[in-house]
Amino acid sequence: MATWISRSTRSFSHFLQRAGSLSILHQRGLRPFSYFESTKGREQIECPHKYEKDNYHLEINLDENQALDFPGGKIPFTSQMKFIPESSETRLACYRVLDKNGYPIPGSVFEQVSKDLAVKMYRKMVTLQIMDSIFDEAKKQGRLSFYLTTLGEEVINIASAAALTSDDIVLPQYREPGVLLWRGFTLQEFANQLLGNKGDNGKGRQMPIHYGSNKLNYFTVSSTIATQLPQAVGVAYSLKMDTKEACVVTYFGDGTTSEGDFHAALNLAAVLEVPVIFVCRNNGWAISTPVAEQFRSDGIAIKGQAYGVRSIRVDGNDALAVYSAIRAARKMAIKEQRPILVEAMAYRVGDHASSDDSTKYRSKEEIEYWRRRSSVARFRKWIQKNGWWSDVEEFEFRGNIREQVLQAIQVAEKEEKPPLVDLFTDVYDQIPSNLQEQERYIRDAVKRGPKEYPSNMTL
Repeated sequence: MATWISRSTRSFSHFLQRAGSLSILHQRGLRPFSYFESTKGREQIECPHKYEKDNYHLEINLDENQALDFPGGKIPFTSQMKFIPESSETRLACYRVLDKNGYPIPGSVFEQVSKDLAVKMYRKMVTLQIMDSIFDEAKKQGRLSFYLTTLGEEVINIASAAALTSDDIVLPQYREPGVLLWRGFTLQEFANQLLGNKGDNGKGRQMPIHYGSNKLNYFTVSSTIATQLPQAVGVAYSLKMDTKEACVVTYFGDGTTSEGDFHAALNLAAVLEVPVIFVCRNNGWAISTPVAEQFRSDGIAIKGQAYGVRSIRVDGNDALAVYSAIRAARKMAIKEQRPILVEAMAYRVGDHASSDDSTKYRSKEEIEYWRRRSSVARFRKWIQKNGWWSDVEEFEFRGNIREQVLQAIQVAEKEEKPPLVDLFTDVYDQIPSNLQEQERYIRDAVKRGPKEYPSNMTL
């Protein structure tokens, strides 16, 4: 707590200093943010993804009869009454490298991936699939209280994680366990969290799938939709203050963009010019609401321009495209100290969560259509064409991982639950009287009805 207060005080002081200097700039009629400055001569990094500079970023040398000299830059006048159209005549293109059969599209520009990296990515995708399958089945058997799969979105998880470094900080939503898996979170650690035993980093105080790891720079999952987005901007601002060679990456679904926090986060990130990558998993459905009923805009990436955030739309079923886009986004975010918005298009094949039956709001035919277009299978075709993977390796690896996951959940079930006192610690230095009273009440309740509580819980 003391560390947090110290850091918050330093951040606030830094902000006041910046705010003070900005007020002086306004008084002098100068432009405070580089977003409004000319990009002519501005150094840009070399990356495989092109972006266009529009008229908003160009110097306008016009007199007062031709332009409005307004804070932020001159705005040219026009005698024609013209409204900005509600949408473009053409939809924003989607960056893709591999076709559905795993062949690179002729002329594709992408980051080269070595054999070792490609095989590791594929192994992690398969591990994520098997982990999801077994844990989801355990929920149906009553061994878990809740679970949520990444079926259809495995590539976004693994390929994006592979493009980052361990110093980059991740603020997830709840469908990114693959990012944590890539960083070294073990199958046993996943099982421990799902069962809420003594091995759980959260000491059993979070519901299942709310993973977190301080050592792996992975913030704990929060159920509240979009809450992680403004927080990510704050974390990125701290990286900027400390001049760290790292960025923040935050994940969310298309439904999150209907929350106010999404819009506030993009605007704040652009204004403060912080190194944060917003990764939107546009999976077509926000729980049970199709995107057509959420917004009229052309998806998510197009929203970035309104806030001054460089953006790209990428095929979320294409591992090479996702990897290349995130690698490029990371370079720009760190070198140019700017936010980047990435919209990854990947249909959610599975239910929203174990408490959901998606056939109630979409057809089985639609689900099966996308299931047959597995993003993992596409990447497997590519590595097999390169001679880096075989059917024998596939069979052996899947069998081995299945055994490991089953073993992990069996061990987790036998492990003791965290002691009851852990429900009340790690918040106050001295536990206040009201919490002490609640602790006594719970202990009495357990003693009155011990069969209603886990037998392996230490009082």
